[in-house]
Amino acid sequence: MTRPVLRITKAAEQIAAGNLDKRVGTADFIEIEEIDTLERSFDSMAGQLKKSFETLEDKVKERTTELASANGEILALNERLKEDNLRMGAQLDIVRQMQQMILPNPEELEIEGLDIAGYMDAADEVGGDYYDVLNTDGVVTLGIGDVTGHGLESGILMLMAQTAVRTLKEIRETDPVRFLDALNRTLYKNVQRMNSDKSLTLAILNYSKGWVSISGQHEETIIVRQCGQAERIGTMDLGFPLALDEDITEFISPISIELKLGDGIVLYTDGIPEAKDINKKQYGLEQLCDIISQNWHFSAK
Repeated sequence: MTRPVLRITKAAEQIAAGNLDKRVGTADFIEIEEIDTLERSFDSMAGQLKKSFETLEDKVKERTTELASANGEILALNERLKEDNLRMGAQLDIVRQMQQMILPNPEELEIEGLDIAGYMDAADEVGGDYYDVLNTDGVVTLGIGDVTGHGLESGILMLMAQTAVRTLKEIRETDPVRFLDALNRTLYKNVQRMNSDKSLTLAILNYSKGWVSISGQHEETIIVRQCGQAERIGTMDLGFPLALDEDITEFISPISIELKLGDGIVLYTDGIPEAKDINKKQYGLEQLCDIISQNWHFSAK
């Protein structure tokens, strides 16, 4: 009775060692029927196990081939993405340089009777902030705006806004309502053509002979008196974001403020009041006004 059991045991040990061809086989002596059944069952199980392993090996080889093919496709895709990223980076860099090129140069800020300084440092490769200083026929126009979001579309819309403002100044359009209406229609139709959802806030200030008119919706305008006192002028009721709707004339309501010798204006985009410290606390507008008041005796720069 022990001999067939030993044969089964030895066969099991060899199969466990990796020899899947090993079988118990039949003996040349009379077997006990139950042991004989066990041996046949063991041989059948060993055959099925070998077949399963062979099937698994075939699947592993097939999967390995698929993975190698997929890996090749991934490598090729990565190479294309690198090329696309380099190309897009070059395009964004061109737009960024164009933005810097169209900012007013120091000579343009030298206007008799005024002390003007401007500064912009985009946080991203291409931002949507805009400012300009234009002097035509004794009227100094200050424009400041902020396109929603960042990236190529925002940068392009910013360039469109600058060009449109410059054009309207060159044709001597001085009426604030007609100025912003024409500007908005131009940008709105271009944004529709681009199939974009971008828009921008924009404030236009016209200064002449001691008076400044303010129109358009943007951040608050800070009027600073000679003594350093800061007055915050809200612009929510002076206009409407541009490129959102084709007709915004009903929302345009300019105001005029008198400026005396020593008074001034501070314009900014949301990058300053929304800047956060390490504790996620925003810089805020009140702190900005305090800093301005404390340093108003210095030059604009």
